[in-house]
Amino acid sequence: MGDLALGVDLGGTNVRAALVDRASGVVRRLERHALDGRSPEEVAAAVARVVRAVANEQEVRAFGRLGLGVAGQVLGTSGLVLNAPNLGWRDVPLGPMLAAALGAPVRVVNDLSAAAWGESRFGAARGVKDALVVFVGTGVGCGIVVGGRLHEGARGVAGELGHVKVRPPRAGEPPRRCGCGMVGCLEAYAGGANLAARVRSDLAGGTSSGIGALVGGDLSRITAGHVEQACAAGDGYARHLWEEVGDLLAGAVANAVTLLNPERVVLGGGVLRGSLTLREIVEFHVRAEASRTAAGGLSIVTAELEDEAGVVGAALLATESAA
Repeated sequence: MGDLALGVDLGGTNVRAALVDRASGVVRRLERHALDGRSPEEVAAAVARVVRAVANEQEVRAFGRLGLGVAGQVLGTSGLVLNAPNLGWRDVPLGPMLAAALGAPVRVVNDLSAAAWGESRFGAARGVKDALVVFVGTGVGCGIVVGGRLHEGARGVAGELGHVKVRPPRAGEPPRRCGCGMVGCLEAYAGGANLAARVRSDLAGGTSSGIGALVGGDLSRITAGHVEQACAAGDGYARHLWEEVGDLLAGAVANAVTLLNPERVVLGGGVLRGSLTLREIVEFHVRAEASRTAAGGLSIVTAELEDEAGVVGAALLATESAA
C-alpha cells in the first residue's frame, strides 16, 4: 500500500474515488457513485461509501490520509468549504466531517488545484515549473503552478478564474448571475451549465438556430456539444455564440498569462474537449491578447489526464502534504 494513495473528486452530481499509484500517477482502481442529495450530511455519506468501495475500513486507516478535490472555495488546510455553488454550500466543514466518518485525516482542496497538480506531475504540464491549467466544464476554473509548486494563495482560494469579472453591467442587457451570487463572472457566460441555460432562453425567445432541431425540439437536452455541432454545420447563431464566449474566456486567460508569465497553458474540461471550434478561438485570442513578452515561448496544450486529473492530483496532494 505504500505506493498507493487515495484520491476523491467531488462534483455537483457525482463523487469518484480512486487508488492512485504515486510513482506513475496511474489509477489502479476507480469507483463512481451518483449523489442522491446535496446536503453536507448526504454528500459526506456518499463520499464515505465510495471510498469504502475502493478500500475497506482497515485499508483507509492504513493509507493515513485522503485527498479530496471539490468544486468550491476551500479555506487553507482547514477543510472548510467556504462556497460551493454547484452544491449550494457555504461554510461547510467537510474535512472534519469526513475525517470523523472514515477515521482518517482528510485534505480538502479546490478541484482545479487538484487537477492542476495531477497534470503537473503526470500530465500535460509535467516537467514545467510554471503552468496555468484551465478547465471549462459545468463551471470554469484554473489551477496555478509556480516554481514547481501548487500556488493556493493566502487563504487557499487562488485560481478562481470562473469568478473573474468579464462583463460589466450594460444598459438594456439583463445581467447573467453566476452561481456564486454575483454578476459579470466568466463562469456565467462560459460555464457549460450557464451556457446551456442561455441557449435555451434564446431559442425559447425566438432566436433562429438549428440547435433546436438537433435535440428534437426538447430544449432541456441542449449542451455545449450541440452548439459545436450547429457551428460546424454553419449555424450563424452558434458561431456568434462561440466567438463571444471564446473572446471572454480568452481575455481572462490572456490576462492571467500576462500576470503570471507561465511557460505552459493547459486547456481541458468537457466543454473545451468537445468543442474544437471554441478551443481554436480561445487559443487564437490568448496569443493575440496576452502581453508579447509574457507569452514569448508560451505553449498552449490539451489536458492529458482530463477526467482523472482531479483524483490523481488530490491523492498526490494528500500524501505529499503529509510528508
